[in-house]
Amino acid sequence: MKKHDCTICGKHLNGGIIVNGIGICRSCEERLINTEVDTDFYTYYKDCIKKTIVPSLIKEEEINCQNYHL
Repeated sequence: MKKHDCTICGKHLNGGIIVNGIGICRSCEERLINTEVDTDFYTYYKDCIKKTIVPSLIKEEEINCQNYHL
């Protein structure tokens, strides 16, 4: 089994969530859920997720679209 690190804090992932092979530790997950939207912390978390998870989802979708045949 592959070891994962948190994409936000970089610490070893003990619990938390994994989306497309990219992890968010339980601590960062809880902070993100409980953080107000108008704070710098929320913006930081959002930017970390954008930089790591979103590109992998887009890449996977492009691969799926290329495999579509009429």
